[in-house]
Amino acid sequence: MPEPTPIATLPPLDDAGAGDISDYRANSLWRLTMRRLFRQRSAVVGFILLVILVGSAIFAPIIAPYNPEQPLIGIENVTKRQGPCIHLLGCPPDKPQHIMGVDGNFRDVFSRIIYGTRISLSVGLLTVSFAVLVGTFLGAISGYAGGLIDNIIMRVLDVVLAFPFLLLAIAIVSVLGPGLTNAMLAIAVISIPTYARVTRASVLSVREMDFIEASRALGASSRQILFGRILPNALPPLIVVATLGIATAILDTAALSFIGLGAQPPTPEWGSMLAIERNQVFSAPHLVFFPGLAIMFTVLAFNLLGDGLRDALDPRLVHGSGAAKE
Repeated sequence: MPEPTPIATLPPLDDAGAGDISDYRANSLWRLTMRRLFRQRSAVVGFILLVILVGSAIFAPIIAPYNPEQPLIGIENVTKRQGPCIHLLGCPPDKPQHIMGVDGNFRDVFSRIIYGTRISLSVGLLTVSFAVLVGTFLGAISGYAGGLIDNIIMRVLDVVLAFPFLLLAIAIVSVLGPGLTNAMLAIAVISIPTYARVTRASVLSVREMDFIEASRALGASSRQILFGRILPNALPPLIVVATLGIATAILDTAALSFIGLGAQPPTPEWGSMLAIERNQVFSAPHLVFFPGLAIMFTVLAFNLLGDGLRDALDPRLVHGSGAAKE
């Protein structure tokens, strides 16, 4: 019987080959996640809505027929709070076409809705990006270090979570002063504990896995283990929460603008548009219907996409029997 080859004499694993295997596994997981995502009808609907919203935001100067902040001065046959006028649907040709009507300041509602898309998406992305960066850092440090550091960070964040979300945002903006930037900052700061707790939970789970122990045995530093090994494997839950958080940030910003603490007139922000015309809900319902509809579809798009990502990134489906069926 031949003797087994000693481990010391085995040829080393080629770095290029190892990289190819790693890339193959990463690409396979990414493709599997995308296939799972787009097999869900709700996620596809959310993705289509999001593409439409992003396209509207990017091409707003081309799509919007008028300046969203300037009154329609010098245009004949324009009345205050005029209803929608579409020539193809029977509106008299002598009247200027306004797809969603005119508001109380003689501004085109459709143009304001389109430019409001740009503002709302920017608010959601910037707010959540800031909160995710800070929250991920705090959660990763807390979960990996443990002990006293973990207790201090988590107890401070628990104090923030003890206050009602919107009430604390109102208090912060009241101190800083009304404005869209201050509203975004307030919502971002209050959102940090949510992402920190999600990251901490993921780090606590991943740091006990065998490949982390192997990295320690091979002499990897704590920085390499945390940011190179643990965090990449702790991202899926954070991606889902961040996607849903964008919808929440947009909704909360609209709420602050509605009560006068967010975007100030004449900025074309949907919550501000609702606040300006809230007393005309019966006499000119189109002035509150279209901004409300825009908020609803935007929040719905991110919620549907977030729910789809949650199912697509579920490790029980990706690594379990569901993956075998693929």
